Amino acid sequence: MNAQSTDMEVRAHADHHASLRLWLRLLSATTRIEDTIRQRLREQFGITLPRFDLMAQLEREPQGLSMGELSRRMMVTGGNVTSIVDQLEKEQLVQRQPQPGDRRAYAVHLTPAGREAFSAMAIAHERWVVELLSPLPAHQQEQLHQLLGTLKNGQPSPPQTPPHPA
Repeated sequence: MNAQSTDMEVRAHADHHASLRLWLRLLSATTRIEDTIRQRLREQFGITLPRFDLMAQLEREPQGLSMGELSRRMMVTGGNVTSIVDQLEKEQLVQRQPQPGDRRAYAVHLTPAGREAFSAMAIAHERWVVELLSPLPAHQQEQLHQLLGTLKNGQPSPPQTPPHPA
């Protein structure tokens, strides 16, 4: 995919409303950063962003999470979570453990190898984010953080929609 095909901002014209131009710039910046992170995860760790995201959810919850809770947090279907867990389980990075009182339910946990692998990925991920946001000095990053917080807080709560595929 070339840079222009992922740069949503090329759709904007000077006669478009400033809000539309801002929306497309936000979308373009986010897409570029995410694409770079996806590529680096793939190249340096042989992992996809959805697999990294699932491991991040588990790292935050040492007691593990149910498949349904993973699906809800990641906003993807249960089938997608199952597929990701299956892949990570084959690589011995996660394990399923039966939930007491429900033979059909499982809690998913990071294995010790999964914790170690995720720790290395998380360190690199943070370094990449710092690097990718470095064109803005710290005071501008803080200012943008505050402005985006105001924008976020001014939005209505999103409707409850079914999860989308990963």
